[in-house]
Amino acid sequence: MATIRRLDRGDGVELAWMLTEGRSPTVVFLPGFRSDMTGDKATALATYCAERGQAILRFDYSGHGASGGQFEKGTIGRWAEDALAVVDQASEGPLLLVGSSMGGWIALLVARARRERIVGLVGIAAAPDFTEVLMWQAMSFEQRATLMSDGVLHVPSQYGDPYPITRELIEDGRDHLLLQAPIALDCSVRLLHGQCDPDVPWEFALRIADQVGSRDVRVILVKDGDHRLSRPQDLSLLRQTIAALLDENGA
Repeated sequence: MATIRRLDRGDGVELAWMLTEGRSPTVVFLPGFRSDMTGDKATALATYCAERGQAILRFDYSGHGASGGQFEKGTIGRWAEDALAVVDQASEGPLLLVGSSMGGWIALLVARARRERIVGLVGIAAAPDFTEVLMWQAMSFEQRATLMSDGVLHVPSQYGDPYPITRELIEDGRDHLLLQAPIALDCSVRLLHGQCDPDVPWEFALRIADQVGSRDVRVILVKDGDHRLSRPQDLSLLRQTIAALLDENGA
């Protein structure tokens, strides 16, 4: 049974992570915006990896789950650095990245930064560039003015309490946009996306596939799937997708 461990990222903020030892490549789960390593997909994936003896690494970004830090101080760049810090500290050898929603954006950034270690990447409703395309561009003039003057805008969420969007999140996100230029990756890429996703349009998967340099890219659309893709049949599809990639890499 994996236990939560902690890594000081260098500024006093501790990142929580869990590693289950097993065969290589290590599966790395990257959670979504305001999600953590105890969600349905993360725990289902951990159970699956344990059953097949596969190594799996899970963690929480700063301001999320069991990690320290304030959510409001987080940005895409900061959370990508968190992911790299945990990956570099807690794992060795080849990696198979699995990113959900925002985690798909972070996974692409991690894969680009550690290309030599990445054998595959699975995006689940992957949402690169969402701070610009789905947040900033969707705001009214009044909302943008509030964000720029106050530094934060609280927006309602169907998944819980209203959450803060900070000016720093939006401005930092622009430094990490991916969909306007080729993404220099040559690993296997699988993109799962529900066509009933109310949060991230399924066309994002097509845009990612178009920009990724690898020739081994497949988009798998779930016609009645929502954003979370955490129903039993969705989790079964995720397991099948990951199993095929692991088998291709000798695991």
